[in-house]
Amino acid sequence: MPPDGGLSLSSAVILARLHGLHPKIIDLSLDRVERLLADLGRPQDALPPVVHVAGTNGKGSVIAFLRAMLTAAGLRVHVYTSPHLVRFSERIVVAGSEIAEPELSAMLAECEAVNGGRPITVFEITTAAAFLTFARTTADVTLLETGLGGRLDATNVIARPALTVLTPIALDHQSFLGETLAEIAFEKAGILKRGVPCVLARQPAEVRTVVHRRADLLAAPLVEEDRDWHVHPDAQGRLVFTDAGGPLTLALPALAGAHQGGNAGLAIAAMRLLATSLPWPPGMNSMATDAAGFDEQTLARGLTSAQWPARLQRLEGGRLAALLPPGWELWLDGGHNPAAAAVLAQHLARWKDRPVHVIFGMLRSKQAGAFLALLAPHVASLHGVAIPAEEASLSADEAAALAAHCGIDARPMTSVAAALGSLAATAGPSPARVLICGSLYLAGAVLAENGPLESRAT
Repeated sequence: MPPDGGLSLSSAVILARLHGLHPKIIDLSLDRVERLLADLGRPQDALPPVVHVAGTNGKGSVIAFLRAMLTAAGLRVHVYTSPHLVRFSERIVVAGSEIAEPELSAMLAECEAVNGGRPITVFEITTAAAFLTFARTTADVTLLETGLGGRLDATNVIARPALTVLTPIALDHQSFLGETLAEIAFEKAGILKRGVPCVLARQPAEVRTVVHRRADLLAAPLVEEDRDWHVHPDAQGRLVFTDAGGPLTLALPALAGAHQGGNAGLAIAAMRLLATSLPWPPGMNSMATDAAGFDEQTLARGLTSAQWPARLQRLEGGRLAALLPPGWELWLDGGHNPAAAAVLAQHLARWKDRPVHVIFGMLRSKQAGAFLALLAPHVASLHGVAIPAEEASLSADEAAALAAHCGIDARPMTSVAAALGSLAATAGPSPARVLICGSLYLAGAVLAENGPLESRAT
């Protein structure tokens, strides 16, 4: 990633100053952000109805589906997600459009001035800036993704969201959230609010126990996969969703991977609840009034138009893709924990028509060995790389050694471009696939180097 993270100078300078306000990049607490928000006039209380999403994997994809379906219904949608891939402004979508640089700089400067140099993390102050921006711009819905965990995440200051959503919960960020699934689930379930419905994805038994206990304590209705709603692909290659409102038969989602059917189902279940529970603006003629909620055409348009970069994204053009021989495919995925690797391995197992070569980089804090062990049966070779400009990255040698320990034919490379050049130089007569994976930070660097205008999600 470029040194300024893809930002223009003004935003980059402000964010650089903000990094010096707290010695820790991550320090889970609500005290600092609540104090700043109070000084800003509590903008979080003036947001359009909020859908708050937490979980380990799939949060961004679920929000991408929700955004696309709500937009297809003619609604104006605010979106706050993290991390960004190339530009910091990707994190803040205001009424359907990525925040413009002048507005971003102005909001950051205003929050910095009100904060007055007091300790606060960058995520906390940028969350406050997003809320301030959203509160000042008319929209119909706010989609809000937790940054880390849930209970003490800076986004968890919404007193009464319209809906909460829990995506699949797995081991990740143990140094911050706890060593066991039950401990992590407790943190994620911290976004549940009294009396507010929660849409729950399929979970391991110990996670489900923790979430049910929290929901019971708060009298928060759970709308649960496998109990209240079901989703599956049918033999004709369509997505079938069923709940109390009846069955829906839709086209498969635009995002690649069998796991995206589950993410799409979670988003549809949320849409069914939203349709009957929100104070929609007058004149919304695309909204159905019965229990089925949004009509099938609206949901289908959303599912087939959703985009979410670096989640099994095919790069069909650009500077890096051009380094490969004709007929080869270049894919990018930012998954970085064993649960994400299991989903990725499931997809790779279906790629039997040509060999798969992996370019891999990962942060030291992640479980690289467990990640690679799941991919090993499906990989012809691996090139290890260091993530550009990330001090916490595994070195290329370390990444390759971990892969070799898993039985993968692996070697270190100085860069992604060098790895692609090596694969091209040794290519046989038949085309292959190349998958770059292991980190969202690596994915961001790849998108920046490849050229964002030439790459798109499939």
